[in-house]
Amino acid sequence: MSIGEQVAYLKGLAEGMELGKDKKEGKLLSEIIDILGDVADELEALREEQETLSETLDAVSDDLADVEGFFSDDDEDDENACYAATCPACQETVYFDEDALDEGEIVCPNCGRKLEFDLADAPGTEDTPDSPETPEA
Repeated sequence: MSIGEQVAYLKGLAEGMELGKDKKEGKLLSEIIDILGDVADELEALREEQETLSETLDAVSDDLADVEGFFSDDDEDDENACYAATCPACQETVYFDEDALDEGEIVCPNCGRKLEFDLADAPGTEDTPDSPETPEA
């Protein structure tokens, strides 16, 4: 039984006992029961707000987990790798993934210009080590 239901029950008992508000005791009990009703309403409002906050916090936590997953360095095959380029036409930064990089082109979502990539001469794409070798003395 909820607190609001319990307060309603007390109110019914007081009315059944015919404790009129003309007597001091009846007036006191009536005021106490009214205050208990207000407290029950406040508690219900707080419970509803707490549930809303809890649901919102869960959603934020899920979103944060998605963001953490996107920026995680633990991904061995770089499935979530993100790249950026500046569109020469509109100067907006365009973001794309490994698949778009492999295709060699993307379309700027801002101005619609096709951006092409030629990775043949890009550092780290040849079969040699990424760092230059030091000459022997």
